[in-house]
Amino acid sequence: MNIGLYESASALSALEHWQDAVAQNISSSQVTGYKKRTVEFAATLMGEMSPNGKTRVGDGQPGSFPQAIYGISYKQGEVSPTKRPLDLALQGQGFFVIQSPDGSKVYTRDGALSIRSDRTLIGASGGVLLSDANSPIQTLPNGNPIVINHDGTIFQGDARLGKVKVVKFDDNSRLIPAGSGGFLAPGQDPVTVDKPEVMQGYLEGANVSPLREMVDLVTISRAYEANQKLIQSRDGTFEKALEKLG
Repeated sequence: MNIGLYESASALSALEHWQDAVAQNISSSQVTGYKKRTVEFAATLMGEMSPNGKTRVGDGQPGSFPQAIYGISYKQGEVSPTKRPLDLALQGQGFFVIQSPDGSKVYTRDGALSIRSDRTLIGASGGVLLSDANSPIQTLPNGNPIVINHDGTIFQGDARLGKVKVVKFDDNSRLIPAGSGGFLAPGQDPVTVDKPEVMQGYLEGANVSPLREMVDLVTISRAYEANQKLIQSRDGTFEKALEKLG
């Protein structure tokens, strides 16, 4: 077995996974609260390489295959003013809690809210924004302006409507992306953030730099091309060897 050939093939596979992550980051760079997909590489030991083909087992050079390790960067994105009273951003850790129509809870940094026909506050996905009492928040029909304090307490005029629930997790690496910048947390119990910092009239952008992602695409393309050439070279060497052997 030619380990070098398998190493290059494994590298191509890892580069394809990296390219998929970069493509997703670029396409989602305008999604509010989106978190960057990351790919890191680790070496997995697989067999030995013999420089002259005569080395005994155990005396050869160890061969390693590149392995792609997926992750998500939860670094905060840039917070920008929108001047919309129903736009919220979180400063620091935490997630808003949105209840989907099927009853499941989605955790998101996207605080672009709107008011449903029954005066319930909903998120961008159409799910219901939950309060710290795990209940929907309904506005009043009087049309008074809505004010949201830094701790997430919502007022409409003098009436207190509730407090936005903000939670965190012990292990963000176990969160599962649910689309539109949201996450599911199977098997994890969220912890309420005691002193959240909620900013009214702001939204958090994606923590992605499109320019950085484009640079990564160029790097991937060059590495892919180099590994393709290595495979072609080794394949040509094998072909010549087979011809000589007849």
